[in-house]
Amino acid sequence: MKIVYYSFGGRYSDNPRALHQRLLAREAAGQRTAEHVWLAGPGRSFPAGTATAPLGTPEALAALGSADLVVADNHVPTWAKRPGTTYLQTWHGTPLKRIHRDAHFTEPDGEGVLARLDDDISRWDLLLAPSRAAAVPLRAAFGFPGSMPVTGYPRNDALLAPDAAQRRERVRAALGIEPGRTAVLYAPTWRDDDRFGDGPDFRLALDLERFTERLGASHTLLLRLHYLVPDALQGLDVPGVVDVSRHPDINDLYLAADVLVTDYSSAMFDFAVTGKPIVSFVYDLERYRDVLRGFYFDLDGIAPGPVLRTSEQVLDAVDDLDGVHTRFKDRYEAFQETFCHAEDGHAADRVLDLVLPARH
Repeated sequence: MKIVYYSFGGRYSDNPRALHQRLLAREAAGQRTAEHVWLAGPGRSFPAGTATAPLGTPEALAALGSADLVVADNHVPTWAKRPGTTYLQTWHGTPLKRIHRDAHFTEPDGEGVLARLDDDISRWDLLLAPSRAAAVPLRAAFGFPGSMPVTGYPRNDALLAPDAAQRRERVRAALGIEPGRTAVLYAPTWRDDDRFGDGPDFRLALDLERFTERLGASHTLLLRLHYLVPDALQGLDVPGVVDVSRHPDINDLYLAADVLVTDYSSAMFDFAVTGKPIVSFVYDLERYRDVLRGFYFDLDGIAPGPVLRTSEQVLDAVDDLDGVHTRFKDRYEAFQETFCHAEDGHAADRVLDLVLPARH
């Protein structure tokens, strides 16, 4: 059996990575082996011994054309799917913000882009849903009529793994986070209008200098920019701030962190699996909601923590995590029940059992 994997422009990441690693563990335990091939983007790192095919080459097209199973978390560049191939689309998050044809913002040549994406969607055999609530907008946005099992996300299994506490300590030590310090993960999403022109017109709304001034003695800020703009603040040098935008596995950062600060990112739905506080920093809420994207869910209605407009309000919340936990305990539990009900640490096994032959 030949399995071809694709993640975010040719990275070793996300749900495909989790499925690959779980399958390798099964194979090490004596189950049937498969041929694994990853579509690799320029300069991307993969574990030693991993077979790769460079994106955009005849080798990549040949791998896809001969695959028994294609596993992707995003749209795969155009390829000819042969009869008998199963295309598993895991996608990459619960959509708070509108996606595909539902999004307000239109890229240059938007219709052409959307048509190419629709062509890819026509090849999907299964589309994973992390929760029942997420299944509704995902199916509607993509117009997908096929099988859509609610499995939880394989990538989130690591957050509930038996070694999660030990992994947390290893990651914190590697990042230089001293014992007793509060690690704040700031993971904003990208804005559609930041992508075009000569380069990203990137604006970081959180005041990093003020963070250091007020909380630097006891807190470390882990800054995780979106994968589309990871180098927008390259060379950042602010005491107490660590740029982890290029860190290969965001689960490491979820485990290392004591609180997540985000905005409209699907990170909140994954981080909620940990039970740790979540702060929504939505300085541009009206523009993002009404002009750029739009939402599937009312953020004020579902947010598992405070929804804040200014840097200072965010710092207030981060400085009082016990108070945040107490005030938002019921809302947090409701959020988990709605969006994390399928997350039990065994999503990868459920998915593999769906797409692999018996006894594999």
